[in-house]
Amino acid sequence: MKKLMFLILLISSTGLVSAQILTPVRWSYAAKRLSDKEAVIFIKASIDQGWHVYSQNVQKGGPVKTTITFVPSKSFLLNGKPTEPTPVTKFEKVFNMEISFFADEVIFQQKITLKSKGPVKVKGNIHYMTCNDEKCLPPDDAGFTVIVN
Repeated sequence: MKKLMFLILLISSTGLVSAQILTPVRWSYAAKRLSDKEAVIFIKASIDQGWHVYSQNVQKGGPVKTTITFVPSKSFLLNGKPTEPTPVTKFEKVFNMEISFFADEVIFQQKITLKSKGPVKVKGNIHYMTCNDEKCLPPDDAGFTVIVN
């Protein structure tokens, strides 16, 4: 009977622990065909109040910058690098440097050249770190797949 009670308690507490995992950033993805040969991939971060993610252009010695990578494909070519809107930039004492970041939301964009007329599957990964005024969470990854119709 004691073992059964212990098992029930253990299972119940496991649920409580997993409920406390912080996920202040939610990612969403979309694509828009601009022409027969060109499309743009949209990668949106919706960020909880008080949290932020870092720009792709953070200097060495700073926090982990956002890095977007794409799985190579015979169906498309990347046109340049992912673009981002103008970030908030301010001096961070912890890093002793100017740091650029986004709060609330940010939409990164990547133009691609299409090599086929049919639907094209674009896969990739986002490596990022999120912080608030009190703490930073460990860097995380978010894989994505977008279909360009």
